[in-house]
Amino acid sequence: MGTAPEIANQRIVEALVSKLRRRQVVGSRQTAIETVLVLRQVISKARFSNIEHLIQIIKAVGRRLVQAQPKEHTVGNTVRKVLHHVREEYHAVSRAGPSSAQPPKSSFSISKFVSQGQPRKQNLTLPKSEARSTSLRENDPDDPDSFAKGLKPVLMEAIQDVLDELETVYDNVSKSARDHIHSDEIVLTIGHSKTVESFLKSASHYRNYTVIVAESAPSFGGHKMARSLSTAGISTFLVPDSSIYALMSRVNKCILGAHAILANGGMFAVTGSLLAVSAAQAHSTPVVVCAGQFKLTPLWNLYHEYGALDFADPSSVLGFEEGSLVDKVDVVNPYFDYVGPELINVYITNDGDHPPSSVYRLIKESYDDEDHEL
Repeated sequence: MGTAPEIANQRIVEALVSKLRRRQVVGSRQTAIETVLVLRQVISKARFSNIEHLIQIIKAVGRRLVQAQPKEHTVGNTVRKVLHHVREEYHAVSRAGPSSAQPPKSSFSISKFVSQGQPRKQNLTLPKSEARSTSLRENDPDDPDSFAKGLKPVLMEAIQDVLDELETVYDNVSKSARDHIHSDEIVLTIGHSKTVESFLKSASHYRNYTVIVAESAPSFGGHKMARSLSTAGISTFLVPDSSIYALMSRVNKCILGAHAILANGGMFAVTGSLLAVSAAQAHSTPVVVCAGQFKLTPLWNLYHEYGALDFADPSSVLGFEEGSLVDKVDVVNPYFDYVGPELINVYITNDGDHPPSSVYRLIKESYDDEDHEL
């Protein structure tokens, strides 16, 4: 029998596992937020006497959640992000001693500037954990809970940072919208992406432009997107997917959303995205992808033969009323396309704009190498 906190943690985790299996939690961002909230509760109630024990607890929860819905990569990404923050705060506390009253001197060099892109803001300020000159003792026989009591307040703040980043991701991605969309441009998008919707609406405050929305059959997510943009006062045209190539010569920019961004700079996106970017490449039209950094996944173009991670109901492509054909063919209806890095010009994230070639560096900064396999 486990202790009361362990049983409580199990119930919390199993509740989210059940929701993930039944698809009651839908959408990458919402799934990531639910995962962070569960991890926060697990850590706050967990009993541990050293950092290895805590990491094992978080990884065990992560594995359970990933197995419940392996096609939703943001679950694993969020667990990796939290593990990265846990280690970072622990090392900062370990380095902090009674003499750590002054902020560390910032040393910048040309090589650091090139490798990091720009000096990080947090490098100039004192980390939360270093601001508290707390000395932690692991495996203390006199007080086994002293390590957890000293570390938990710092971890709660770090997890809150992850949660704040997820809650403000649409606003942060949309900040640069006015720099990418110009007046009288024609922009093409496909299906419905909340990130792209927020990006286009933000740009409409400063620019007058036209959006062509491909309907993304057979899911027809483009209908919802077109209604939303039209309601916001943006000039919007809804077109069938078959018209994309014919219209591409008039399009100035192709803006897409992503389900997951892979380590090689490619991505999984809604079906029809590969059609759109292939047409864009033929017409030398730039392709811009809007996505939060929580979608960065340390995988390498797996499953790209069918584009996919997920398959939708084949009856929407070929119904049972076509009785003479159903028995003679196998109908595949992939929900996602795999789009290679050579077809994408730039990723717009909540941490700035990045070419596909630098995605591996972002993943290196966001996650620890030992967490790639949970």
